[in-house]
Amino acid sequence: MRTGPMLAPMPETVAILRVPEYRTKPLGQAVALLLDAIEFHPAPGDRVLVKPNLVNGSNAARCTTHPQVVRAACAWLLDHGAKVTVADSPAFGPASHVARASGLEAALADLGLEARSLGRPAPLPLTLGGTIGLSRDALEADRILNLPKLKVHCQMTVSGAVKNLFGCVVGFRKAFAHHRLGHSHAIFRSMVMDVYRALPRTMHLMDAVEPMHRDGPIKGEPFPLGMLAASRNGVALDTMACSLLGLSPEQVPLWEEARTRGMDGADPARLVYPLESPEGFDTDGFMLSEARELSFAPMRLIRGRVRSLLKHLAKN
Repeated sequence: MRTGPMLAPMPETVAILRVPEYRTKPLGQAVALLLDAIEFHPAPGDRVLVKPNLVNGSNAARCTTHPQVVRAACAWLLDHGAKVTVADSPAFGPASHVARASGLEAALADLGLEARSLGRPAPLPLTLGGTIGLSRDALEADRILNLPKLKVHCQMTVSGAVKNLFGCVVGFRKAFAHHRLGHSHAIFRSMVMDVYRALPRTMHLMDAVEPMHRDGPIKGEPFPLGMLAASRNGVALDTMACSLLGLSPEQVPLWEEARTRGMDGADPARLVYPLESPEGFDTDGFMLSEARELSFAPMRLIRGRVRSLLKHLAKN
């Protein structure tokens, strides 16, 4: 039986705008243009999970998605009639603590929103064996708007859209996975990609106005890139960012994993830019993080679990 030629994958759209600083009005206008460019049209009443990066209360003003980016996205969704939940699953402590430290709590107050912790883990079978607890809050949302902060990462080289969705793994399970598997790129990158692929109906809006460089994902410094970017495809968004930084797939484990799996968006030659082009952004002076394992002390894990248990008992 003869078959025709294999079709090339469709181009993936990545919308980019120059946004030099975190001012409310320009951010709101940019978010509206970007989400329209990627044809994100939530229906009135849709339950939309807004998933920022609330990694840690330490250096929170620099290592988390900027509060004004989160606020602008939430305001846009509310204007479109969506039912918005803002949530993440920090490795240590509740999302509300990180939101308070970063300024997100104050930024969301007049919208009637607050940051919550993702919970209700459901077992997700992994490609290389075993399972991990993925939040039902994320799995059951009608739509997810993923709001990663572009930053360097000591294990994954770069953290972007794909890596941010690993935050939908509930609490200490994520910390434990980092601690045990972060040094094994083959296993860890496969697990992160499994989580990414398990979350359909996801759009991505990247905060790269002041991405973190030098030391990440927590202790780094801001770099003045001045970019907001969006895509329906998180792999494509990350491919744009890594290409802009002059990196290759061999340097970025998650990019290499996407290429190994033949995923759409992993080829920079097949990205299209309906607004601005990445070539107009200057990354001279952007520095990667020194490679190392993330440190998760066992006693810190235990104390965090005890605090969570005590809070649960107090509520009940």
